[in-house]
Amino acid sequence: MTMYYAIIGEDSPNSLEKRQKARPEHLARLEQLKNEGRLLVAGPFPAIDSPDPGPAGFSGSLIVAEFPSLAEAQAWADADPYRTQGVYQNVKVMPFKVTLP
Repeated sequence: MTMYYAIIGEDSPNSLEKRQKARPEHLARLEQLKNEGRLLVAGPFPAIDSPDPGPAGFSGSLIVAEFPSLAEAQAWADADPYRTQGVYQNVKVMPFKVTLP
């Protein structure tokens, strides 16, 4: 049985340039989850109250996706380019139960 997991990445300070460089590879992994029907939602947290934060950048990201286990969700998160290329300074993975909608 698979379930959903929330992956919450917290960006390192001044990591916007690293984020932009790693973004294509990061998005490709998310597209794969989407194509497999396993992605519920994914997106960044703007560092300011704006859909386009410009040079203020982002403070992190949220991904909610289906995995067979917490260990596999953690392994996926640990291998993400945002983690391996220093965009995220911290990543938390937690089980997530979809209630609504």
